[in-house]
Amino acid sequence: MIYIIVGSGPAGHTAAIYAARANLEPLLFEGMMAGDVAPGGQLTTTTDVENFPGFPQGILGSELTDKFREQSERFGTEIVTETITRVDLGTHPFKLWREGADGDKDEPDTCDALIVATGATALRMHIKGEEEYWQRGMSACAVCDGAAPIFRNKRLVVIGGGDSACEEATFLTKYASHVFIAVRRDVFRASSIMAKRAMSNPKITVLWKTHVIEAKGDGSVLTHVVLEDAETKEHRDLEVSGLFYAIGHKPNTAFLGSQLETDATGYLLVKPGSTVTNIPGVFAAGDVHDKQYRQAITAAGSGCMAALDAEKYLEDLAAEEQEKAGKL
Repeated sequence: MIYIIVGSGPAGHTAAIYAARANLEPLLFEGMMAGDVAPGGQLTTTTDVENFPGFPQGILGSELTDKFREQSERFGTEIVTETITRVDLGTHPFKLWREGADGDKDEPDTCDALIVATGATALRMHIKGEEEYWQRGMSACAVCDGAAPIFRNKRLVVIGGGDSACEEATFLTKYASHVFIAVRRDVFRASSIMAKRAMSNPKITVLWKTHVIEAKGDGSVLTHVVLEDAETKEHRDLEVSGLFYAIGHKPNTAFLGSQLETDATGYLLVKPGSTVTNIPGVFAAGDVHDKQYRQAITAAGSGCMAALDAEKYLEDLAAEEQEKAGKL
C-alpha cells in the first residue's frame, strides 16, 4: 500500500509523523515555492510563534517548520522537494504528476491513500514597500502575530471590509493602542453584528472609502502607511506600526482540477467529524478545508485525524483485497 501526503505545513507533517510511526512509509511532497510560499507553508512567513504548545519562549515560524520536518524524517517519512501539479483521482491507485513532468506521456507517482494538506494562501495586495516591510510590521494573520511586542501598545491598521477585517480589528484592540480599518467602500461587507461590534469599539476607527497604497518605514520596521481617498484621490500619511491584511485566503486546490467537492470559495468539503472527502481514499487536512480557525495547532490536529482516517481506510482496503483473494 502506497501512502502519499501533499503539503508540508503542520497538517502535512503531523499526518506524516503518525503514518510513519504506524510503519506506513509515507511519501511527502513538500512543494517548491508552491503557492509562492516556501516548503513549510504559511508558518514560514511568520516571525515569532507564541501560541504553539511546547515553546514557552516562542519560536520562529521557520524554525518550527524545520522541527516538523526533522521529526517526520526521524520516523522514516520520505520527503520530496517537488510540487504536485496534476492528479487523477478517477482511477485507483490514484495518479499524481510532478511539476515539469506532468504531461500525458510522463510517468506519474501512484498511491492507495492520499492526504491533501496544501493549505490556503493569505491574499496580499503587494503595495509599494510591502516586500521591504513584510513581517517587519506587515502581516496577514492578526491572531498569529498580533500579540508580538512590535505591535503592543501601537497604532495598527487592518485592510478589509468583511467579517475577517472586523474580527481581526476587534482582536487587535487587546494589544494595540488604537486600530484603524481601511475600507474601500462606504459600507462594510461584513455581517451586521460584526460591523456593529467593530464600529462601537472605542479603540477602532473606520476609514471609509480609503485605499492603502504604500508602506513606509525607517528601513528596519514599518512606521506609517500612505492612504488614498477613493473619491478625491488625495494622499495622506497615517502613522502606524503595523498593517494587517484581512482580505481573504485562497485554498491551494487548483492542482486537483475540481475532482474533489468544494464549497463556493474553493475549500475542500469533508464528512463532518472526519477528514474524508467525496472520493474514498482521499483525505483533506488543515487549512485547505478549514476556513474558520486557520491556526497551526488546529492544522496539526487535523493532520492527526487525516492520518488515522487514512490508516483505517488502508486497513479496510487490505482486508477487502485479502477477502477477494481468498474467494479465488
